[in-house]
Amino acid sequence: MAQAGPASERPVGGPGGFPAAVRVLGAVPPPALVLLGIVSVQVGAALAKQLFALAGASGTVALRLGFAAVVLVLVWRPSVRIGGRMLLTVIGYGVVLGSMNLLFYQAIERIPLGAAVTIEFLGPLAVAVIGSRRWVDGLWALLAAGGVVLLTRSDGGLVWTGVLFALLAGVCWGSYILVAASLGSQSADGRGLALAMVFAALVVLPFGVDDLSAALLDPLVLLAGLGVALLSTVVPHSLELEALRRIPPRVFGILMSLEPAMAALVGLVVLGEALKPPQWVAVCLVVLASAGATRTARPV
Repeated sequence: MAQAGPASERPVGGPGGFPAAVRVLGAVPPPALVLLGIVSVQVGAALAKQLFALAGASGTVALRLGFAAVVLVLVWRPSVRIGGRMLLTVIGYGVVLGSMNLLFYQAIERIPLGAAVTIEFLGPLAVAVIGSRRWVDGLWALLAAGGVVLLTRSDGGLVWTGVLFALLAGVCWGSYILVAASLGSQSADGRGLALAMVFAALVVLPFGVDDLSAALLDPLVLLAGLGVALLSTVVPHSLELEALRRIPPRVFGILMSLEPAMAALVGLVVLGEALKPPQWVAVCLVVLASAGATRTARPV
């Protein structure tokens, strides 16, 4: 998962954006770009889940981040000559990004996509409200917590190991937002992101190497892995960068709050993962909490 959460103030990699070739997106309304990015990420996750039978969850993560790293390096051609502070930030970003995706894929291997994304969304939501002493922010936190409790207790048969992996992925997502802000302040374009993606791929490679030993010989698996990388990383990143040039970060955050609901819908349509009515209510509670926390957040 490589998305900005409700507390994110800038896209990963800084405000410079992708090369001029993607600026044809300028004619598309910013909200549509954000929604297309959300759809792209969740369809990519659904495609990844279908790969698990052939490449395993860890192998699929390795394919996704490996292909994403190759694409971003070819696009940006980053220099390896960077300062010590930047190097530490790039490594930290790569470790957090790799861990987040590895944990998330372990989660969706065990529980429905919509449930996993909803639980994981607690990470960025916590970043949005942590440290606040205003009662309204506490209300949003309680609303989200109630939604997750309802999600896991509503006779949905959720495997607790999957819930735990999703919670840990949420912790990484919250950390990712903080590290991404630091990377964005030090890199004016996508070169830092490209280097960080290389480190992320190296982080997950030891976990996926056994699954990949046979999968790498299957051209269809490789093609699907490239598709996951494009749908889950390259395409949404491009769309979000373009959207953030033209809308305030707070509006962007509110739109991103729709992600759990979109994940549940994509899981239903693409994977046939039907949530029970109480679980849909739980998803809506988390979406409402995220949108509310973003809407009422104090400007930084």
